[in-house]
Amino acid sequence: MSTRISEPMGPGLTRVWDVSEVVLDTHTDYQHVVIGRTAHGVSLFCDDERQSTEASQLVYHEALMVPPMLLADEVRRVLVIGSSEGVASQLAVAYGADEVDHVDIDAETVRACAAHLPYGYTPEELAAAERGDGRVRVHYRDGDEFLSSTTTRYDVVVIDLPDENDDPDAQHNRLYGEDFLRRCTEVLAAGGVVCCQAGCPTLWRNDTLLAAWERFTGVFGTVVYFGSDEHEWAFLSGRPDVRNAPVEAMTEALATSAYVPESIDAETLRGCTVPPRSVRLRASGPR
Repeated sequence: MSTRISEPMGPGLTRVWDVSEVVLDTHTDYQHVVIGRTAHGVSLFCDDERQSTEASQLVYHEALMVPPMLLADEVRRVLVIGSSEGVASQLAVAYGADEVDHVDIDAETVRACAAHLPYGYTPEELAAAERGDGRVRVHYRDGDEFLSSTTTRYDVVVIDLPDENDDPDAQHNRLYGEDFLRRCTEVLAAGGVVCCQAGCPTLWRNDTLLAAWERFTGVFGTVVYFGSDEHEWAFLSGRPDVRNAPVEAMTEALATSAYVPESIDAETLRGCTVPPRSVRLRASGPR
């Protein structure tokens, strides 16, 4: 059965997805989840927002994971908050992480992704991670609650949630706030990095990015922007300490990385780490 999903893009604007086959349509305790076939392959929608597609998920997840791993002094322990598909955890392992804690509040969605998406966890991989059997351990818990209880110090903490919005009932919005970022810094190892999906750099829908930039520059001594030139999302990575020439250090780390990204090379790092002019103006203006 075919259907259409209207994805809100901004005031007065929606993007319509033709879904030629609905694989799954369910309401979990936290969100409305649809998995179906689109022109971009098998695709995941949560509350009518596209979260990932077969065609573009690797570009998205590399933009999310590769810059913070390059910025960190080392990548032994990684914490992923959200990111239901499991690709972020897999990229951390491919980069060389010994331990990955994947925290997601919505067990039903994580399991649906493993069952129906052709990327990310397989059902067998997820079952092993749920048992803690291997380098990835899955925890079905609230991200804030997990931070309060963990004694592990992480080299990289990644926050990958649905886009921040102005819905007062959207429980994930609190995990974008400055208080939560500061909580993340408390579980970092020395030389560690926090990364967050930071919205879209497009001028007419960049409110989330501008707000995220102000938060990151208020919390971290070093902030690196990465705007994917093959996707529509921007990401921010922050270190509590001040590091001179961070992009140059990231480029050097890329040259020796065990994981070779498909969508990021040295030229990409040099070009995509320049924030849009609107962000740079905000950074240089009154705070």
